Amino acid sequence: MSANPVPFAFPPLPAEQVATLEGLLSGLDPAGLAWLSGYAAGLAAERARGLGERPARTPEPAAAAAPTARATVLYASQTGNGRRVAERLGRSLEAAGLAASVQSLADFPAKQLAGERLVYLVASTHGDGDPPDDARAFVEFLGSRRAPRLESLAYAVLALGDSSYPKFCATGRFLDERLAELGARRVAVRAEADVDVEASAGTWIDQSLASARVELAAAAPPRLAVVTPLRPAPPALASRDAPLEVELLENRRISARNADRDVRHVALSLPERGFEYEPGDAIGLLLENPTPSVERVLELTGLDPATPVTAAGATRPLRRWLAAHREVARIGRPLIERLAALSGSAELGALLTPAGLTGLKPLQQTLQVADLLKRYPARWEAEALVAALQPLAPRLYSVASSRREAGEEAHLTVAVIDYQHDGERRVGPASFRLAQAQPGTKFEAYVEPNPRFRVPTDGSRDVIMIGPGTGVAPFRGFLQQRVADGARGRNWLIYGGRHRERDFLYQLEWQEALRKRSLTRLDVAFSRDQAQKLYVQDRLREHGRELYAWLEGGAHLYVCGDAERMAPDVHAALIGIVAEHGGRSAEDAGAYLTELMQARRYARDVY
Repeated sequence: MSANPVPFAFPPLPAEQVATLEGLLSGLDPAGLAWLSGYAAGLAAERARGLGERPARTPEPAAAAAPTARATVLYASQTGNGRRVAERLGRSLEAAGLAASVQSLADFPAKQLAGERLVYLVASTHGDGDPPDDARAFVEFLGSRRAPRLESLAYAVLALGDSSYPKFCATGRFLDERLAELGARRVAVRAEADVDVEASAGTWIDQSLASARVELAAAAPPRLAVVTPLRPAPPALASRDAPLEVELLENRRISARNADRDVRHVALSLPERGFEYEPGDAIGLLLENPTPSVERVLELTGLDPATPVTAAGATRPLRRWLAAHREVARIGRPLIERLAALSGSAELGALLTPAGLTGLKPLQQTLQVADLLKRYPARWEAEALVAALQPLAPRLYSVASSRREAGEEAHLTVAVIDYQHDGERRVGPASFRLAQAQPGTKFEAYVEPNPRFRVPTDGSRDVIMIGPGTGVAPFRGFLQQRVADGARGRNWLIYGGRHRERDFLYQLEWQEALRKRSLTRLDVAFSRDQAQKLYVQDRLREHGRELYAWLEGGAHLYVCGDAERMAPDVHAALIGIVAEHGGRSAEDAGAYLTELMQARRYARDVY
């Protein structure tokens, strides 16, 4: 998504006229644009009636409501779900002939909110109640004394979250309640979506569209209701709803045979068209569950795999639901709730209380669906089982390459999930299939854009890249891109793993980059090569003075990897470094990092 609001309608004008029009409009202030909006709409209405000539009288300025007679759709998204919902709403508004713009909260000036008339907010909650990075500055501003009164604003909120966390949908709830405190008017009750976003999103979009028709019809005089005809949309790129086929070229283990984890370098051959990516993006793979995992669930429930089940408007055999449309590796709260009721387990029931939610996430991280069914036996019906399981989600992997270097390929760094639990083998649907696949195997895939996680457009800027384990993947692509662009800025990589000899991913490539001086500096932290564990945040503190000097010199800072422990620990270390070497309080140091995020100089891709 670009830094500016994105109008969805394609103008019915030649490119030269559009360029001329943009030049004429570039110097106008909002009042001038408002007047011109009414003037142009009046001409359009008259010519539509066949008058064809400009009236002799001087047109009156447009009504004050005209410039804001549109819906502004704002989103805060960490993994792309919020962005997709916001774009769906934008397209629905446009199709209904309503003016709309769609924008990330990272690009929306918070003070501009006071000038908006109708806003729809799609807000994800990241981790345990945190706003996504692209919404952090907006949330802080809205919660401060500087936030304006908003009596002229109408709004609705869709909150996205994971009910396994105690602070479910915390960001969306805060935005909804705070806007009401500031005087804004709800046009719909806040909607909340669990991990299964699609079901809740569709209803919310329909309600939002209905409210927008009412609000915008009241905002603009009838003569201004001019709908711009749509041109055919350009060919779509690969997306979650329209994936394309890719072919496996290479599947190579890059961790040692005795390493704790099997990590693979995967190379995919891309189709000729429709699969553009940039370093920082992710590739989404749509793969079915492994057959043994499906069979184990069927065995533990005792259900007939041929039983037809109708859900989400589709009817399929139970086996097909489990193989291609429902999660059997991930446990969601609805499954725990249903199983607690069926089994009568007090232990499961306790996990669903506010006090017990802290124990829910560890259970989800260590068990798969079969483990839960084995531990808490119950009598299931096929329909109830399908309803309790989460939809099978694509698996996202950071791109570990640049098109400038890899050509018609995309490279991934994949940690294979394959372990024993209670005497039974458990595997990850995507990573296990990739590890077993041979060159020539084909998969459905798409690009998940991550526009806030990009190399600097200014090649003279320095970059600091913090990537433990597979979190190093995007930085391989970053470095390739910087070399191809001839960027003059310095590149500093801080890498972490367990053992230098076992899981130093892409070690030879980093050493070659150091030799060629495309990589300026490499610092490593291997946690288990010494008695006292050493992590990337410890290296940051050790080199805090130099790191702060790079930041003060305009460097861009990137973090990729584990969101549960690594990212918060690194962020805390950065606050300490800025406070110590910048002579700031901890609060001011936190504000300093927030400002870097807002300026797109501190970006995180954490999961």
